[in-house]
Amino acid sequence: MAGKSPYDILIRPVLTEKAVKQNEKENKLVFEVAPDANKIEIKKAVEEVFGVKVKEVRTMIVKPKRRRMGFSKPGFTKKWKKAIVKIESEEPVNIAELI
Repeated sequence: MAGKSPYDILIRPVLTEKAVKQNEKENKLVFEVAPDANKIEIKKAVEEVFGVKVKEVRTMIVKPKRRRMGFSKPGFTKKWKKAIVKIESEEPVNIAELI
């Protein structure tokens, strides 16, 4: 991982309603990851931090959304990279206990 710690790669877990359903039904965890991280680095980081076996990693860039700042000043949310990690566990992992 060339000097990057797993905590530099995994920025935060995404705990939306959709992400929690994916964890319960399909054994998938969703993370915000570093923009320059690749799938191999993400897989190693999740396995090291959470102690689970990773089956598959999917990544995507979440585009910024337009937001208003005040009356007429247009602004944007930040652009970030999302990783959906499928694990080989039989039961869902409770991400809140692991944090």
